[in-house]
Amino acid sequence: MARLFPIRHVMGYIFSLVLSLVALGVIYWDLTFAAAMVILIISALIQASLQLVLFMHIGETDSKKTLYLNIAYAVFVGVVTIFGTLFAMIWGY
Repeated sequence: MARLFPIRHVMGYIFSLVLSLVALGVIYWDLTFAAAMVILIISALIQASLQLVLFMHIGETDSKKTLYLNIAYAVFVGVVTIFGTLFAMIWGY
């Protein structure tokens, strides 16, 4: 029965909630802008890594080339979406 219980997934979920609470706490703590950004970026990177490893099973494939290509494509789409939005809505083009 112990093998059937997904303890890694439950612990990952709890850790994701803790990281979300840390990010929410940045709003309530009286921090400088630089300190808040550092905390948010570090917690976001840790949470993204946690999601990829535990819930998207990134380490469970034999084809590393396809895996890294998919991650690079996802990062590219994210960057294009973010900068496209900034370009159109904030920078006025």
